[in-house]
Amino acid sequence: MLTAGRRTRATLAYLWTCWKLNLAGAMEFRTSFLLMAGMMVLNNFVWIFFWSLFFQRFDVVNGWTLQDVMMLWAVSAGGFGIAATLFGNMTRLATLIANGQLDVYLVQPKPVLPSVLASRMSVTAIGDAAFSVILYVMFGDGSWLGFAKYALAHLVAGSIFLFFLVIMHSLAFWIGNAEGLTGQMFNALLSVSTYPTDIFKGWARVIVFTAVPAGFISYMPIGLMRDAVQWDFLLGALGMSAALAAGGTWFFYAGLRRYSSGNMMAMRS
Repeated sequence: MLTAGRRTRATLAYLWTCWKLNLAGAMEFRTSFLLMAGMMVLNNFVWIFFWSLFFQRFDVVNGWTLQDVMMLWAVSAGGFGIAATLFGNMTRLATLIANGQLDVYLVQPKPVLPSVLASRMSVTAIGDAAFSVILYVMFGDGSWLGFAKYALAHLVAGSIFLFFLVIMHSLAFWIGNAEGLTGQMFNALLSVSTYPTDIFKGWARVIVFTAVPAGFISYMPIGLMRDAVQWDFLLGALGMSAALAAGGTWFFYAGLRRYSSGNMMAMRS
């Protein structure tokens, strides 16, 4: 019987294999791969262009500078980009559940949730991750400490994106067709995470740090990536990402007990 440590190593080895195969598959159509990723980079730079025009007129807005907003976009785009590149099915999970397409994963001797999530790669998300690196090179702190903060911000943001979507999509176990609801919640999380947190006041601010936890992503440039780290915010962000990871994993497997097979004949190596 495998120990917990050996099971973890086996799962990580399996995920590494999935990621290599997904990338190899995407690179078979190299021109399409480069066009899709490149267009996402250009799309993101359109928004950055408008923010640059805004800060040409206003140097500081509510304590936020141009560099802060650039790092906000770097963290938001990079966190989502890394999560969707490694776990591309996080945006399709409700469809797989509602259509009974989990059968092929249930018969494999692998943990179901990681296997489902990692079996697909989002090519456009690679463009988001590349865009984040470009912004960091242009506006970020080039020191080792600055890069460590940048990497930690991505870990937290990616975890929040991933497990928030797992929770939302797992509602399909209970309500069936949940694609519309999950799409709206994902758009809310993604949109709010690209705006400075301080524009939200009162109940709106409470919501962006609880029900739609985008505030823990968009506040990163102020709370973590400046010289003086706000430790209360950092601990809160780490706590939220850990709570979502635990809650999302539990909620998915609780819903999986209600899953009805789609009676699909499929084979997966």
